[in-house]
Amino acid sequence: MKKVRVGLISTYLMILLFTVYIFLMYLFHGAEHAPIVKAKFKNDQFSYTLWSAFFYPHILLGITALAIGPFQLSKNGRKKLSLHKILGRIYAASIFLNVLAVPYISLFATGGMGSTIAFLVLDVFWFTTTFMGILRIYQRNIASHQRWMQRSYAVTLVFVSFRFIVTLLSIFLHPSISFPLGVYISIVLNLMFLEWRINRKHPIKNKANLIPSQ
Repeated sequence: MKKVRVGLISTYLMILLFTVYIFLMYLFHGAEHAPIVKAKFKNDQFSYTLWSAFFYPHILLGITALAIGPFQLSKNGRKKLSLHKILGRIYAASIFLNVLAVPYISLFATGGMGSTIAFLVLDVFWFTTTFMGILRIYQRNIASHQRWMQRSYAVTLVFVSFRFIVTLLSIFLHPSISFPLGVYISIVLNLMFLEWRINRKHPIKNKANLIPSQ
């Protein structure tokens, strides 16, 4: 029980730090003053007004999904079924709306076409894992639903882990390499770590966790 609480607190502390970073970097003074955004103005096709209309909802929806995920995946979150369903719908809606925003934002991603492709790949992973989680609960397969939602949140956490990884890579590599590489490494590491945890601690068979027909 203590390990679970420590893990949950640690996750929320990480999310809080990430949120503070995002607030200071993009919201406090405005995204147009962020160094990474200033470089986008060199692109003649870049419209800050249109880009910000996609970017700010992207940030707010992403933080919403980040904040809801840990509680949803915890035992306490799963026990409160009515709340679990409400937060689950908000989590899924946050992701699906974000999935629609990412393609436009990725067109002007730092690092060029390589980064655009990498973020679109991330978008596909995000949509697929979340959709599979929803599909499994409609199929009354709780075990598979839980695993797919864990994968969905692992992909959601890429937005946090990517910041650390790309910062390290950017010390040695050009943004055209460090940014797309950072996305791919984040996806692989997050999902590999999750699968390791699933196989190590939760070897659950699907059939044993089917919801009985009413």
